[in-house]
Amino acid sequence: MSGTDKIRQAGNDRLEHFVSDEPFDRNPLGAPLTPEQEKFYLASQWKLMWWKFTRHRLAVISGLFLLLTYLAILIAEFLAPYELHSRHPDFIYVPPQQVRMIHDGSFIGPFVYGTHYRLNMENLQRIYTEDTSQIYRIRFFCRSDPYKFWGAMESDLHLFCVEDGGTLFLLGTDRLGRDVLSRIIYGARISLSIGLIGTMLSFSLALVIGGIAGYFGGIVDLLIQRLIEILQSFPQIPLWMALAAVLPVTWSPLLIYFGITVILAMFDWTGLARAVRSKLLSLREEEYCLAAQLMGAKPQRIIGRHLLPGFMSHLVASATLSVPAIILGETALSFLGLGLRAPVTSWGVLLNEAQNISVVALYPWLILPVVPVILVILAFNFLGDGIRDAADPYA
Repeated sequence: MSGTDKIRQAGNDRLEHFVSDEPFDRNPLGAPLTPEQEKFYLASQWKLMWWKFTRHRLAVISGLFLLLTYLAILIAEFLAPYELHSRHPDFIYVPPQQVRMIHDGSFIGPFVYGTHYRLNMENLQRIYTEDTSQIYRIRFFCRSDPYKFWGAMESDLHLFCVEDGGTLFLLGTDRLGRDVLSRIIYGARISLSIGLIGTMLSFSLALVIGGIAGYFGGIVDLLIQRLIEILQSFPQIPLWMALAAVLPVTWSPLLIYFGITVILAMFDWTGLARAVRSKLLSLREEEYCLAAQLMGAKPQRIIGRHLLPGFMSHLVASATLSVPAIILGETALSFLGLGLRAPVTSWGVLLNEAQNISVVALYPWLILPVVPVILVILAFNFLGDGIRDAADPYA
């Protein structure tokens, strides 16, 4: 049989259409699915992402730490043992007091000893010593310095405080006799909130500008990319300093707060905008995007309802990693005296008092506000890594 006859014969012979009658609840080896396998195969993408995220122990711990930290700033007045501006002129530059449980071999619960000081005439430094004859117990859910909860409701209830006549400076005091621990707790409200608000602003700018560049392309994309390159060519810290320095000194602390937030957000969106742009350049060629265009959908609907949700998990991971940059920016500006100013209290404002090396050498506890900055930055980075890994649950 010639080649032509073989082709003709193959065309005349019809292949049998085979439909498997095997049930669908089987694994690739043909065995019935176990409950664990069925749970995995039928899970949604978000559930798969959650399962993969929970396997990242460090990310889970970091997420819980950040959750507790942000919940704590809601009740900062209650958690702080003293009011934000409470001064103790007789206890200036007191070193951290030690909490004890046992006195003369007897367990009496948490307490602190009284303190006395003498002046060192060589360096004019106050030398504090413990008076073991004075015992002040630490109480919980007690009444102490009055405050206004969120500036509205008056109260004097604190999580813990010391008996009348005693002092409780777990992290020492500053040059005005103010409790460092209380000021760190109050400062967390400003530093952490400015990170979230700044990230939301930069995230919105990145989605809008990057989405426009990636969807329309052409001259629009060219102009936006040149703008991004110009903004990224400026050194960040000097530019922040220059813009923060032009804020009017007559502005209220609230306006300064929002002004610093806007300045930090204005130059943090460029990297995320490029990621959005590059992703949309590839997704706009997909068939479902073309179908939406043929049905008459407007560009903002196509971008917001069809394109951005396709890689929103990656955007969330990127936004999580940008929060530390905003917090560090505020801390740096306030540390240099160009950011937030008193009476606003943030971690950067607290670190501003530790600029003098002689102060750090004599009173090292004044640099303790850097510890929560480090912990929060690390927690956000670990959380971002966990979300980024979980964003692709099939990897």
